[in-house]
Amino acid sequence: MVHVTQRNIAVSIILTLITCGIYGIYWFIVLTNDVGKLSGDHNFTGGKHFLLTLVTCGIWSYVWAYQVGKQVQEAQRQRGMIASDNSILYLVLNFFGLGIVTYAIVQLDVNRLA
Repeated sequence: MVHVTQRNIAVSIILTLITCGIYGIYWFIVLTNDVGKLSGDHNFTGGKHFLLTLVTCGIWSYVWAYQVGKQVQEAQRQRGMIASDNSILYLVLNFFGLGIVTYAIVQLDVNRLA
């Protein structure tokens, strides 16, 4: 059994806003780590994706958004759940600057899987 922490989405959003995005960085990293653990892909890590996002001036966040959707779908499939592929939704949300909404939806899925 994989252990991941369930996080309150509203609190995470509020903390991200109050800290001017600092908590959002932490949330991104641990959320990505949790998704990697749940899908069984231990190469899908938050530190790597955060660094690639920094180095590419944000461009990698689109790759991450698509990949995280596929990873969540795989984790759902492995648990016998109805697997939903939200990759394109996450990509579109990020494109319109709504990355925090992507985080919230992914966190909702992680909370359901944990």
